[in-house]
Amino acid sequence: MRLDKLLVELNIGTRSEVKTLLKKGLILVDGESCTKPETKVDENNVEIIYKGQSYSYKRFHYFVMNKPKGVITATEDKKDTTVMDLFYRQFPKGPKGLSPVGRLDKDTTGLLLITNDGALAHEMLSPKKHVDKTYFVTMDGELRDCDVEALEKGVHIGEGEDTAEAKVSYEGGNTCYITIHEGRFHQVKRMFFAVGRQVLELKRTAFGPLVLDEEELPVGKIKELSHFNALKY
Repeated sequence: MRLDKLLVELNIGTRSEVKTLLKKGLILVDGESCTKPETKVDENNVEIIYKGQSYSYKRFHYFVMNKPKGVITATEDKKDTTVMDLFYRQFPKGPKGLSPVGRLDKDTTGLLLITNDGALAHEMLSPKKHVDKTYFVTMDGELRDCDVEALEKGVHIGEGEDTAEAKVSYEGGNTCYITIHEGRFHQVKRMFFAVGRQVLELKRTAFGPLVLDEEELPVGKIKELSHFNALKY
């Protein structure tokens, strides 16, 4: 990879900015000053040092966010704050080209995966892969046994076929967990509406192998994953 391209990938600066930094000898490449932006380097093994900070290249990046309410799951929006707005507030020099995997409604909270690994995102969202998504649901009342049975068997939500089989964990009261592997528009809310319940609060607690730990990841916080192999399907 060209040195200037790598420096841009590392978010050290724009193409013109890194050329200026190189010309001034401010960037060390494997311990030595390199002034030629066209220099070819092995991005997987080269060490870059700028302002005393060491940079290493990673092709793919994986982050998890505990999404707060009022934020939309998009890369950009003219009116509302997006999850990527929150990301770059917390990681101003974070990698570029990231996108959220799937979508959580504006008023839904919980686990959201953000990555630049398009192939993995496709696998995680593919209906053929049946990747589980678990939600903690707060309702406007209790569920009957027949409601739980209907949700698990599949309900009609106003379009197409009934929803696929789901798993419901319910011990009474106005809260429960539901695990689905589809991703239809407002699916969980519409499923509960189909059995006469309104969803008041919705939080995603698991997505595939990822499980939300709210002590480690409070609402609005983001962390980078250090191990990626578990995500590979």
